[in-house]
Amino acid sequence: MLANYITYLNFIDEKLKKFFERQKPYIFCKKGCAKCCKNAQFPYSSIETAYLISGFMKLDKSIQEKVDINLQRILEEKKNFTGEKFRYDCPFLVDDVCCVYEYRGLVCRSFGLMTNGVNGKIQVPFCCFEGLNYSNVMEDDGKKISPEKFEKLGVEEEPVAFNISYEFLTDPDFERGFNFAFGAKKPLIDWLTMPEK
Repeated sequence: MLANYITYLNFIDEKLKKFFERQKPYIFCKKGCAKCCKNAQFPYSSIETAYLISGFMKLDKSIQEKVDINLQRILEEKKNFTGEKFRYDCPFLVDDVCCVYEYRGLVCRSFGLMTNGVNGKIQVPFCCFEGLNYSNVMEDDGKKISPEKFEKLGVEEEPVAFNISYEFLTDPDFERGFNFAFGAKKPLIDWLTMPEK
C-alpha cells in the first residue's frame, strides 16, 4: 500500500511543482526559513506518518538523536499544556531544516500557495503577514489582492488560489484512484511516541 501512496505523492508533487512555478513571482520560500514548520499542529494521516517514519529510520543516528531530543521537549510541553489547541515546532526540524524533507506530509508539501478555503474564501499562507509569500500583492489585511501592487510588479501571471486544502488532498477519491488508504488523521505529535531505548 505504501508503494501506491508514493505513486500518489509523485502525482501530487508534479501538480504542486507546476503551481509553485506559476506563482514564482509571489513565492519567497527558501531553505532555512522554516516559518511553516513552527508553531502549528501539522495534520497527518496514518499512511503519511508511516512514510515519514520510514524516512526517519534512514537518517544518520546523530540526526535521529536530535529529533528524539526535539520530540522529548515537545511531549513534555504537551503534557503541561492546558489550552485548547497545542501548537509546537515540528520535531523533524533540525537547525531550521527539515531532516525528512523527501518524506514530509501533504500539509508540508502544499504550504506556501494560496488555497481555496471554506465557502470559497481565499486563504493566504500566514507567512504573507510576515512579508513573505504573496505579501508583494496582497492588501495589508490579507483579504484580497491589491491591483496596484500587482500592476507595479509588472508580471503576467496573476496570483491565484488552488484547490489544495488538506481536506482535498486527502479526499477518498484519491484513495480509490491510487488504491491506498490514508487512514486516521490527527496532529503529527499525536502519532509520535518516544522510541524504546
